[in-house]
Amino acid sequence: MRDSSGLLYKIRHGLDTQVSLARLRRHRTLADAAAGRTVLITGASSGIGRAAALRLGAAGATVLLVARRADELDSAVAEIEARGGRAVAYPCDLNDFDALDAMAAKVLADHGRVDILVNNAGRSIRRRLDESYDRFHDYERTMRLNYFAAVRLILAFAPAMRAHGDGQIINILSLANLYGGPGYAAYVASKAALDSLATNLQAETHTENLRFTAIYLPLVRTDMITANPVYQRATANALTAEEGGDIICDAIIDRPRRLAPVLGRIAALVDSVLPERADAIRHARFIGGM
Repeated sequence: MRDSSGLLYKIRHGLDTQVSLARLRRHRTLADAAAGRTVLITGASSGIGRAAALRLGAAGATVLLVARRADELDSAVAEIEARGGRAVAYPCDLNDFDALDAMAAKVLADHGRVDILVNNAGRSIRRRLDESYDRFHDYERTMRLNYFAAVRLILAFAPAMRAHGDGQIINILSLANLYGGPGYAAYVASKAALDSLATNLQAETHTENLRFTAIYLPLVRTDMITANPVYQRATANALTAEEGGDIICDAIIDRPRRLAPVLGRIAALVDSVLPERADAIRHARFIGGM
């Protein structure tokens, strides 16, 4: 029987997966979707990446874990194997493109192809415009990891997916991509670039059974938020890492094009119809959070 994690998220955040309520009674399980398949997850040493890896390993997937911290990756691999799963660690700093390319080549040499790529690793920076005039490197850093690293992985693994006639690329984005994130311009812009890329690539590969899935996550209680006092004030309403991992697994089961809370979709609609009003709302929220 399918677990209730997806339903819990729907109740808490009004998630709309663009399907009927029949999906909540689906018979397809994570094992049906993942068993025997190779899943690569970036940012897998902790947080939602690790949580998703544990579930996928238990469901019969071969899980490839990518992150900088080799000791934490080894710990995750040991935990997956202790539960009867199969996992392999690929320590890599995705900011180093030479190292990234070498890692991708080794993955393909070891496994032949990746069936499901989860672009989960990311960097978040909160810095206002008036604090950013001499910090162009903030925009370079977020684009390098959040966008360019993900692009390199897509370009590395998409050819085998297309040749095989099956594959899924999951991009972990932010709810702020739907309603705006003033103060987080560098971060949100980098995620928006990845979202736009996937929209265009999905149109190109529409008939090839290659699915690009965008997950617009709200705040999740992970290491990324520990240094940010604004995030800390909002943790009461944040998802746990396990809930975030469950959402990734739901996306693998259902293969939706987009996965986002209803309120985020409404905000995006308001923005497209009444942009001045949406800007005013965002500004008020920004001022209130300073």
